[in-house]
Amino acid sequence: MEKTDGIGKENGSTEEKQSFKDGSTCGYNSLHHLLSANLKPQLYQEVSRLLLGLNCGKALETIVPPESAKALSSKHDFDLQAFKFSADKELLREPRVVRVGLIQNSIALPTTAPFSDQKKAIFEKLGPIIDAAGASGVNILCLQEAWMMPFAFCTREKRWCEFAEPVNGESTQFLQEFARKYNMVIISSILERDINHGETLWNTAVIIGNHGNIIGKHRKNHIPRVGDFNESTYYMEGNTGHPVFETAYGKIAVNICYGRHHPLNWLAFGLNGAEIVFNPSATVGELSEPMWPIEARNAAIANSYFVGSINRVGTEIFPNPFTSGDGKPQHPDFGHFYGSSHFSAPDASCTPSLSRYKDGLMISDMDLNLCRQLKDKWGFRMTARYELYADTLASYLKPDFEPQVISDPLLHKKSS
Repeated sequence: MEKTDGIGKENGSTEEKQSFKDGSTCGYNSLHHLLSANLKPQLYQEVSRLLLGLNCGKALETIVPPESAKALSSKHDFDLQAFKFSADKELLREPRVVRVGLIQNSIALPTTAPFSDQKKAIFEKLGPIIDAAGASGVNILCLQEAWMMPFAFCTREKRWCEFAEPVNGESTQFLQEFARKYNMVIISSILERDINHGETLWNTAVIIGNHGNIIGKHRKNHIPRVGDFNESTYYMEGNTGHPVFETAYGKIAVNICYGRHHPLNWLAFGLNGAEIVFNPSATVGELSEPMWPIEARNAAIANSYFVGSINRVGTEIFPNPFTSGDGKPQHPDFGHFYGSSHFSAPDASCTPSLSRYKDGLMISDMDLNLCRQLKDKWGFRMTARYELYADTLASYLKPDFEPQVISDPLLHKKSS
């Protein structure tokens, strides 16, 4: 399995193996690479079953990408992985197989470069990866959060607002060409400048149809205020609700970044009929990595849909140090964006993750029939008690809300 140069060697010291500045896992691309390289095949098979689950009773099948995609991966040095989620064969419905892709990437130039150069370089970097997706027959492609700029939202410097653009702006126009060329739906997460409403800024996902048309947009529902990630300097909570977009390839939704920590956010997309929910993100290891493989997978299970999780990669150094308001000394970066993009399925199976430190393209075939099959199997929609939840939420929103707590009558009784 691939290692980074000079680290992760079998005879390396413990200190050497635990201190990796490049974002690798003990010198390996990912946890799955580490395990497969160091466990006997039989042991790895069992560990993989526990970590990744089984799809229709067996391990996920791998897909061999076309040679043209593999050549682009080799030439431009990005991780390329592809898997297949199956569903049980039905008697009355044909399979509904859609090929979906996720792209993770680092920035292309230092944050000190002219903004126009940074944006141009990102476009040039993403082009070959999108071409690889197109050559692989991807039907729906999702990019990471704010892919068209550095993730500068926690510096609190207003000059980064220059990257904002209208929904039909430069980034959308760039992707529309690929959508038309490859007959591909593309989800693009941008910093939106709302021209019609006083040039208000939003964190927005633009859904581009497979004919290059703009189907619609969704604005980030939940804005973090934790550690460095205090993004409300730039934009506030979105006003688009929980839209589901019916495309040529299925019903999709976008749960942007921090929204993945809110179970009701996932639920609402499911109630509106989503079959695939994408989670374009930007998050660092010290903050969220233990949660990363759990939350999206749990959402896929609880809501009987597929989830695509995308996280950017690399460490972005900014020219002026900033503070977090948490007592830590000032610093010029957020930490390492750990990539690890992956897919989760409603039957609790999931793909391995892309690299923690390299650009990457994750491809998956998914039979959308699996969504209804798992609804039938578990009956979560039928057995949920929405009327009870609605009553509790309605009560909770009132100023005179009192929690439903029944105390032991002997709890506070004084002993005689």
